[in-house]
Amino acid sequence: MQPYLDTSVPAGVDPGEYARLLRRVHQAVLSGGRPPASLRPVIADSWERVRRSRVDPDAARPTPVLPREELQRHRSASPLADLLPMLRQSLMGVAEEASYIMVVADERCRVLWRDGPVRMRRIADSTGVVEGSQWSEEAVGTNALGTSLAVDRPLQVYSAEHYTRGLHQVTCSSAPVHDPRNGRALGAVILSGPARTVHPTTLALVSAVAQHAESQLRGRHHAHLERLRAVAAPLLSGIRENVLVVDSDGWTATAAGMDPPRRVLLPRGLQDGGAWLSGLGQCQVEPLPGGWLIRPGGGEAPAPTEVVLDLAGAAAPEVTVRGPSGGWTHRLTLRHCELLFLLSRHREGCSAARLAADLFGDPERLVTVRAEMSRLRRHLGGVVESRPYRFSEGLRVAVRTPDYAADLLPASSAPGIRRAREEVARAAHG
Repeated sequence: MQPYLDTSVPAGVDPGEYARLLRRVHQAVLSGGRPPASLRPVIADSWERVRRSRVDPDAARPTPVLPREELQRHRSASPLADLLPMLRQSLMGVAEEASYIMVVADERCRVLWRDGPVRMRRIADSTGVVEGSQWSEEAVGTNALGTSLAVDRPLQVYSAEHYTRGLHQVTCSSAPVHDPRNGRALGAVILSGPARTVHPTTLALVSAVAQHAESQLRGRHHAHLERLRAVAAPLLSGIRENVLVVDSDGWTATAAGMDPPRRVLLPRGLQDGGAWLSGLGQCQVEPLPGGWLIRPGGGEAPAPTEVVLDLAGAAAPEVTVRGPSGGWTHRLTLRHCELLFLLSRHREGCSAARLAADLFGDPERLVTVRAEMSRLRRHLGGVVESRPYRFSEGLRVAVRTPDYAADLLPASSAPGIRRAREEVARAAHG
């Protein structure tokens, strides 16, 4: 599926005129006046987060540059390091031709690698885009790298959409690169250059390159599963009971005596011994090199009694499910976060059409909603019911939300989530 490309300049609009309009909007918003136009929602939300972080629009600079030894340590630990030749080959031709610099950053918005024409590297030096600098929203305000990772999608930021005035002469396009095993962002690839070079195809390019990087990572994951199958083959040949072999993220490598799920949600801190696993019940688990051997015990565990949806933590959103046999915690995809949050606001239940309207603004997208709900119910056994979709009867449900409305699932653009943010903001202002 192609990601939504959040380009900056509306089609048919002169970029120079639009930059001047954005500067008037910037001045009005920061001075408390009435802006002559509205910002894109993704930029307006980012500015709200940035203002709360007390970023100075006239003085914000990246945090101190990492020492060379620490930078090298982060480079070596990054899964993007092995992809660097491909990233350079894909982006450097455009960077040289169009006066851009190419940046590869990690999931914490730290610039790990930078390349481009000498003249552009010197300009980048003057704005602080150097290897080892940190470009989160909290450090420098709204920018393509920090904001694209905050909202977890490709994003272009142009001229005075940047919160800090020192970046108003720049345009940047950034696309996150995700780990195909668990969907978490590993970092981002970015092209940055003078504002006059803004073009929607730049964002399309970095998005395509990010997808290609994810494809290469996916191939490596498949190779790892093949190796895990080879390791497990001698063990499975002598086993007469149901058994499942999964990698450390729960993806199935092979199975014997049973119809295997595509993936098992493994609780954090899984250890050798007994464990309750969603969809499998009580199991015995044994470590393997790079994964686990799972022996289902036959029969599901008692129904869960409590679910806690944590959207307030500093890390990724997660769900905790507890019951008589224990509990487990698992990180969630954005879509599953959205669904569980929406269901928590409608304990009486929601039809597929209502969820489609809340997620996409289109009540006709029933097939997509039903497919997502099927996956969610399969992962969270005993938590969600259907017809209508709702939390199971008798289940205690708690939702931990952030203190500020703009921090409520910032990566979500779903209409139902945006309405929830507005309600939280109104309640906070009395």
